[in-house]
Amino acid sequence: MTESIREIAFDTETTGLEWDKDDRIIELGAVELINHVPTGKTFQTYINPGRAVSEATIRITGITDADLVDRPPFEDPSIVDAFLDFVGDAILVAHNAKFDRGFLNMELARCGKAPIPEPRWVDTVAIARKKFPGAPASLDALCKRFEVNAEARTYHGALLDSQLLAEVYLELLGGRAHRFDFGGQSEALAGHRAPAQQRPEPRVVSVDQDEAAIHAEFIETLGEDAIWKRYA
Repeated sequence: MTESIREIAFDTETTGLEWDKDDRIIELGAVELINHVPTGKTFQTYINPGRAVSEATIRITGITDADLVDRPPFEDPSIVDAFLDFVGDAILVAHNAKFDRGFLNMELARCGKAPIPEPRWVDTVAIARKKFPGAPASLDALCKRFEVNAEARTYHGALLDSQLLAEVYLELLGGRAHRFDFGGQSEALAGHRAPAQQRPEPRVVSVDQDEAAIHAEFIETLGEDAIWKRYA
């Protein structure tokens, strides 16, 4: 039986854009994928960053300092341990993975946790740019390209963006054709399909004399090299 592929579509919201200059994560969102398809299991939490949220972040996310003041910090076990338990040893799928990887590994380092190494990340921006050279590769642009419904995205949010990313990722891999590829899940689906029925007796095809005469007359019009004449 083919081993299932477990991945986590993942997104962060942050106080600013520079993880190496004191910006921090304020929201984590994640969606579990099995064989590239969402299972319905999700993770979402807000985080007190211990510093002010930038005006640009507030405009984009709608998350303010007041929203975070009573939330636990990243290093609280209810955040870091719960998130790592959810992720396990899965691959992380992120849109512009370098950004999210930098922030997540910075936060993990502050907690004395091991970083999640680059080989465990899939970058959907890189996939989109390779597949559609020169075309816009933002999440919004890809949602529009693949007709993924993003109407609920008034603000950026880590969980909503992870859910949209999961759909976009599937489309980047081949969309519905990929989802219903029996090659990857044939064993799981085999129990739901009736086995092919064999005909108990060979089917006898009968041709009456009139049909045979018409066919012979037609063959004569095809010339001496007609395959029916050579293998008759």
